[in-house]
Amino acid sequence: MSELRFVHLGFGADAVEYQEAWQEQRRVHAARFADEVPDTCLLLEHPPVYTAGRRTADDERPLDGTPVVDVDRGGKITWHGPGQLVGYPILKLPRPVDVVAHVRRLEEALLLTCAEFGLEATRVEGRSGVWVLGDPLEERRALGGLNLDFDPRVADEEFDPRLSGPEYAPSNAGQRREDRKLAQIGVRVAKGVTMHGFSLNVNPDTTWFDRIVPCGIRDAGVTSLSEELGREITVAEVLPVVEKHLRAVVESSVPLPRAV
Repeated sequence: MSELRFVHLGFGADAVEYQEAWQEQRRVHAARFADEVPDTCLLLEHPPVYTAGRRTADDERPLDGTPVVDVDRGGKITWHGPGQLVGYPILKLPRPVDVVAHVRRLEEALLLTCAEFGLEATRVEGRSGVWVLGDPLEERRALGGLNLDFDPRVADEEFDPRLSGPEYAPSNAGQRREDRKLAQIGVRVAKGVTMHGFSLNVNPDTTWFDRIVPCGIRDAGVTSLSEELGREITVAEVLPVVEKHLRAVVESSVPLPRAV
């Protein structure tokens, strides 16, 4: 692929409101489609915001009426906010577009980033994004020390983690030794050009995820680089590492049209 350029939109005190960044995405998308700019990745932090992809169900949204921005990407509901590195790669792909291959490239760059910080992360079959695997089910223990012989999330279709306290809060998945998501990916491809992208939890307050059913997944949780490594890591530290690996993955790959 062509050379990838990075644009820093704003971090920390200069975090970019979601709607403002979405508008910038659309502007760059149109320019990339017209070949006025090269492949571009926008990098930024957002102030706290919930965004819902097209497949989000009503029972996955915040119960307290917290506003949610409905967006045109794939996937379900998630949270963006301080301590989370957000990337919007706007790339021109060959047609017919292979969306899955694009997602896999983003995952690969983030997996390499985690490895550089000393964290072994992985993919989970059927679930996009980057994950830290928990213990096998039979070895997990509840927060109170009891074996999880009966997990209501498996047997009860009506189970709602938003109402079930810290025992089942997504942010406590690490204590429960469950699978937990480190990076979220949701994309859209229009006119052969990608939009939206990834968010990597570096050092956010993960309890923001407890108000929702993150990505619609009820039997796993969320985590961050800082939480998994047991030391404070900042977005500023992670930024150049993500850029390095994303550039290497994108520029060395030869995207092929999807087989039809």
